[in-house]
Amino acid sequence: MARMVVIYATPKDPEAFDRHYFEVHIPLAKTLPGLIKYEVSRGTVKSLSANPSPYLVGTLYFDDMAAINKAFVSSVGQACAADRKIFAPHDNDFQMYLFDSREM
Repeated sequence: MARMVVIYATPKDPEAFDRHYFEVHIPLAKTLPGLIKYEVSRGTVKSLSANPSPYLVGTLYFDDMAAINKAFVSSVGQACAADRKIFAPHDNDFQMYLFDSREM
């Protein structure tokens, strides 16, 4: 299984962020081809490092990295990338990690 983990910094306007993320972005992203599951953090996200705690963490699941690549070159993937710029416009507003995983 492959995952895309997106970690969002605390937005300037959390209420506006939440409204757009939950009402617009998630419904759009849930139409990505090959998406198996979409999870978001609930409640406070704590960081045990010196870095500030994230505001929200989203995790998207796909069969493999090829499926992630296919999803994000699709028209829906391009729309998701453009939409993210509305609620998290700057590169320091989020971190994104793509990786294959395995159960141990």
